[in-house]
Amino acid sequence: MSQAKVDRYKEEKANRKEIMKKEKRNRIIGKICGWAILVALVGWAGVSAVNGYINSRPIETIYANLDSLNDYMTSLSAEE
Repeated sequence: MSQAKVDRYKEEKANRKEIMKKEKRNRIIGKICGWAILVALVGWAGVSAVNGYINSRPIETIYANLDSLNDYMTSLSAEE
């Protein structure tokens, strides 16, 4: 081995604990981010499915007889 390789190996060996901690932390952060993205996508798909179902249902129409109200409004207009 050349002296540069030996020096690099000694430096890596001296910092191995810190390097391993950093790699482990990066793996954990990657897993957390991956799960967060997965949960967001599944939630978005669920909300979209529910909204699609709600929008596809027929609209309930309510009819009311407003003749008395119209007669009352016309009587108010006639008095003025």
